[in-house]
Amino acid sequence: MWIMNRAKRFVWLIAVLVLGYAAGWSANEGAVAQNPPRLNEIEKAISTLYVDASPSVVSISVVDPFFGEVSGGSGFVVDTAGHILTNAHVIDLEDAPDADIEVSFFDGTRVRGEIIGTDVDSDLAVVRVELSPEKLKPVTFADSDNLFIGQTALAIGSPFGQKWTLTSGIISALDRTISGLGAFQIGAVIQTDAPINPGNSGGPLLNLAGEVIGVNAQIISEDRANSGVGFAIPANLAVRVLNDLRADGQVQYAYLGVRNVDNLSLRSLERLGLPNNVQGVVVGSVTGPAQTAGLRTNDVITAIDSQPISSLGTLLAYLAINTRPGQTIVVTVLRNGQAIDLTVQLGNR
Repeated sequence: MWIMNRAKRFVWLIAVLVLGYAAGWSANEGAVAQNPPRLNEIEKAISTLYVDASPSVVSISVVDPFFGEVSGGSGFVVDTAGHILTNAHVIDLEDAPDADIEVSFFDGTRVRGEIIGTDVDSDLAVVRVELSPEKLKPVTFADSDNLFIGQTALAIGSPFGQKWTLTSGIISALDRTISGLGAFQIGAVIQTDAPINPGNSGGPLLNLAGEVIGVNAQIISEDRANSGVGFAIPANLAVRVLNDLRADGQVQYAYLGVRNVDNLSLRSLERLGLPNNVQGVVVGSVTGPAQTAGLRTNDVITAIDSQPISSLGTLLAYLAINTRPGQTIVVTVLRNGQAIDLTVQLGNR
């Protein structure tokens, strides 16, 4: 009897402990649910940004009917008509002309995409999907002229196929120059140390307000993995290209007609007899509109329409973003130490 009572007491004790543990666990779980971990202001901003921005970001796959996925990357929604901005190299069908473009959304929706237009000079492209407006959440673009080195930069994309990955860093430099897919270079490019890897291409680079400051495009790496040197096409150029591709399916760039343009070096300053604090670019040769307007070899371009030109990157960016074929601009040059204003009617690049 004592043994039976002892056994009953033991079973009763175990039951009490289990019920008590369960009750305590439920209470603790409720406490965690009602009082989430305390976040600092930066963590709150980044967490909120990811929740808000992820529905705007898409994963893009180029799928061949015989070989499956042949390439992929990222993109983001720019309007409720279904237009998506990405890199031109992400949707390059040259090696797979029969491939389909598959677009995946954060909520699991998958649809086919139609190419509206590509621009090899900026490495940007627009794809359109058929979805109801309420399923589409467009991004907001920042003014990339207002960026600064040290500013927080965040990327959302699909590196190595790992979809909707968030990485963070800073803007490491501005006014970089990178090669496009054609014969021309892209200016005013953003350099960032936010980890960018294959698959991030075409995705947004964001500020802490969740605004797009650039389109992730390239990295410098010997093994195609992040090395802390990534490049994004600036938002202002992206908006210009986006508008043209949506409207016409192509982009028409203005042509100035200066060639072999170099940033000023100490050697070139000494050769031209200029003070060592002059900012501008030195012209190697001229043709077309520049030649007609009177620009010469060894002219130093210091401004266009009174906007300072301090490097090849700023020259390329100003022409690409702010000018159109047929437009008339005023180019300020230093020639023999004297400032001269020359009126140029731009051609079509």
